[in-house]
Amino acid sequence: MPDANDLVLGGLTPDEAEREIYQHILSRSPEHDFEPTLDRVREACELLGDPQSSFKVIHLTGTNGKTSTARMAESLVREHGLRTGLFTSPHLTSVRERIQIDGEPIAQDEFIRLWSEVAPIIHLVDARSVEVGGPRMSFFEVLVVLAYAAFADAPVDVAVIEVGMGGVWDATNVADGDVSVIAPISMDHAQWLGDTLHAIATEKAGIIKDGAATVISHQSESVVPVLLEAVAANNARARWEGDDLEVVDRQPGVGGQLVTLRTSAATYEDIFVPLYGEHQAHNALLALAAVEALLADGGEPQSLAADAVEAGFGAVTSPGRLEAVRTSPMVLVDAAHNPAGVDALVEALEESFTFETLVGVVGVLQDKDAEGILAGLEPVLDHVVITSSQSSRAIPADDLAAIAIPLFGEDRVTVAGTLPNAIDEAVQRAERDHDMGAGVIAVGSITVVAETRILMRADERKGTGQAR
Repeated sequence: MPDANDLVLGGLTPDEAEREIYQHILSRSPEHDFEPTLDRVREACELLGDPQSSFKVIHLTGTNGKTSTARMAESLVREHGLRTGLFTSPHLTSVRERIQIDGEPIAQDEFIRLWSEVAPIIHLVDARSVEVGGPRMSFFEVLVVLAYAAFADAPVDVAVIEVGMGGVWDATNVADGDVSVIAPISMDHAQWLGDTLHAIATEKAGIIKDGAATVISHQSESVVPVLLEAVAANNARARWEGDDLEVVDRQPGVGGQLVTLRTSAATYEDIFVPLYGEHQAHNALLALAAVEALLADGGEPQSLAADAVEAGFGAVTSPGRLEAVRTSPMVLVDAAHNPAGVDALVEALEESFTFETLVGVVGVLQDKDAEGILAGLEPVLDHVVITSSQSSRAIPADDLAAIAIPLFGEDRVTVAGTLPNAIDEAVQRAERDHDMGAGVIAVGSITVVAETRILMRADERKGTGQAR
């Protein structure tokens, strides 16, 4: 694979050029290869003129809910007439989804042009690092630099930035968040962030910056002291869910839920959020409080216009989060990939859907708590089809089945070596058990969700599936 400076794109179609760029970035150390340094990202940004300092930043961390909260915050900011950037991870179909401007993935021609401008800087930082015995910039580091350059180039007024993992050493943390958002913290990525909630919270609290506004969700008892200490050490202006912020009421409905949200600035009544589950109401509360703090610009948060709040939330989508990708039977996908995420998913399923039978398609990555994920899903699944995605990190289907069988019983577990076969098996089984009221849910990893969405789109194009 050529280095960043040698990648030849001339003569390629735009699709081919995008694939070449992505394959080059993918050849680098993966985004889960966590290294405690910001030096390479900081150097690249300095060489580019510190693009991350040219816009205001809402910075989000936590274990679950970051992407949905980020998407809601971005929509609310954009509804106030400001130009927005949004950086989230991972992507589901195209890497360009990670870098969005005004609610849309960066255009293909802009992505290619951006690469041609940033590649020489990436090459220079790579060379300097290798010269002293270090690695090239990682996959995630390169994407962060591209995102910050894209946002400065647009230019955007506000960038909503989701960490990749952790906080202190996350590549996104070269930006100073005007508002820091701490979503619920639970066990995940233990091999990189620490094997206790205290250690994980310490890493994630690293996005709280000096004097910045901070919005903090409900947290477990072991996490609260860590965040209190970080807030005090940085003289941050914190608002806590349960004290300053509250989901006052929520009523599940068709296509989502009506919520009443209280902040220290106002109470917003009967706001429609087109996402399922109690956890999404709490995500909406965090997003609302973050935007109040951002627009206050250092002062006391002020209430937002009701029509802007309604429009902002009403336009929100969160692909891969309890998303219907087919009907008859309904096929849902959800990105839950740890026990806490599965618990939230199960609550949302039981509250918002009435399946006569529900079959799961489950694939899990090697660094995840497979037993915890499967145990959490067992009460709501009539049958589980165990499979593996194309990821090199996927647990082999037979190995995952060995974990599932003691939990579900042998008669409720089927093994399918590939995801397409797993989905076919799940659909046939669901339809065989119930002509009406049958459902399938693909869950367990982002890669399973991404590949399922692509397969469903292909079926739709061929006329073999019914998309929503």
